[in-house]
Amino acid sequence: MGELEAPERAKLFERFGATFAAGASIYREGDAATDCFLIQEGRVRLVKRIRSTERSLTVLRPGDVFGEDALLAGSTRSASALALTDLSVLALDRPTFGVLLSGNAEVATRLVEQLVRRLRDAEEQLENAMLADHPSRVVNTLLRLARESGEPGEGRRTLQLSPLELSSRVGLDVDTVKRVVQQLRDGGYLRIADERIELPDLGALRSLYDLLGRKEEVRGGGR
Repeated sequence: MGELEAPERAKLFERFGATFAAGASIYREGDAATDCFLIQEGRVRLVKRIRSTERSLTVLRPGDVFGEDALLAGSTRSASALALTDLSVLALDRPTFGVLLSGNAEVATRLVEQLVRRLRDAEEQLENAMLADHPSRVVNTLLRLARESGEPGEGRRTLQLSPLELSSRVGLDVDTVKRVVQQLRDGGYLRIADERIELPDLGALRSLYDLLGRKEEVRGGGR
């Protein structure tokens, strides 16, 4: 909630604040959407059930908004929200959130930027779903995240994200992504440090992606 001054945050939290322990369910898919949430401290995982499997959609951090389906009258939750860590949020109903948006342009801008980012994430997952092999999906996502960092050139990049966050962006389960990451690590294409992924040579990673694509074309041509 860096968009609000500390006294304003404290005043809002006194009136609308809520806390959740790590692992707690904030709401479940299909619940009535009554409040939307602004994260003050901690992280939230959004999860969507697809048939019998739950898939991570994204991981959200302080300053992010979630549960915005509550802004539509009579709507239900399109996904579940789980506290990934101990969590502090502002829980705001539709009228209250509207007042906050109208009185704070930076919060409104943040919401629009986040909705655009989620749309781009959905497009990215659709693109990944069209790639047949798992390494291509992971490498494609890493290259996209590196581009989004805004740094020029083909040299080193550092991405601030955990394996769970990466799996959400790739659209595969965590164990599968971890296996691919280990393969890339063994090949010297990346290094892991805490919740950071270091890409020592972006050009080499891009060449690997092209190579994986050529291999897939050869396999496809043999069928």
